[in-house]
Amino acid sequence: MDEDNASRTASFLAGKYDLGWENPGIISRSDWLQIKDTLKSKRPGLRTLEFPATSGNHLSIARGSEAVQRPSGAAGDVHGPRPQGAHRRALRGRRHRQSAGSATALREWSLPVTELGEGAKNFGYDPKEARRLLAAAGYPNGFSGNVCWATYGSTIVVDHAQLVVKYLKDIGIDARLDTKEYGAYISTCFYGKFDSMAFGPQTPFLDGDNYLFGYYYPGEMKNQSHVNDPVVADMIVRQRRTLDPAKRREINPRHPALSRQAGLLHDSVGQVYTAVWDGALRNYGPNLGYDYAGRLVAAWLER
Repeated sequence: MDEDNASRTASFLAGKYDLGWENPGIISRSDWLQIKDTLKSKRPGLRTLEFPATSGNHLSIARGSEAVQRPSGAAGDVHGPRPQGAHRRALRGRRHRQSAGSATALREWSLPVTELGEGAKNFGYDPKEARRLLAAAGYPNGFSGNVCWATYGSTIVVDHAQLVVKYLKDIGIDARLDTKEYGAYISTCFYGKFDSMAFGPQTPFLDGDNYLFGYYYPGEMKNQSHVNDPVVADMIVRQRRTLDPAKRREINPRHPALSRQAGLLHDSVGQVYTAVWDGALRNYGPNLGYDYAGRLVAAWLER
């Protein structure tokens, strides 16, 4: 895979790729806005489709690290790296607000931030209050920590990681990016094996249970911050045992308790994907997942 974004952009402009180069066959919003006008003349047969993402970037904090050794209401309860202007720059205006317990595209599994009660404060950006809480937790001068991550070959992931580090530093946390090769990241940090913090996207989710069980259930490999909340765990199990989708949503995911889990800091803004494919590729559509073969086995090129 070519991870040099300038090279990938040039190759796509030259017609060497039939699909967008990022999973799932998309071009990141920042790149797309730069090249879409040029493509009108260079590749006029392109087809596009916009749709909200079923995954989102997140910052996880290791249990037992300095970042979580604090009393209730301390630093982690104020989400520093969430200023909307920063996300607008990263996503170039195409974004969706979301609350705890849901990916952007799974809106029916979450509550608006304004309905989260006490947990709503976790979705604001208040660096002054964050610094005050750090001091109250015993860190008046902040602390240092590494953020384990991988680029995923995505400009959006890179932009978000840099913004997270910048805004963590604004509240007194001297965060430094610890870049891993993709395989090394997946085998360690992705599955909760890190000393301080980890940042990155998760696998696309197609159902609220898949998202919630992986993130919040004790012992799950994707529960990177090792969250162990008996109330949340009980709700997750009960909704799994309920067959009616509407009743499932009422049991668990639409619950303010999820917004109080400061050990796993979800990104409050999810992106809108811009899927792009050559018009000569017939019987094809973008796929929310990694099943490229399943889509392409029924597709063909007409040139």
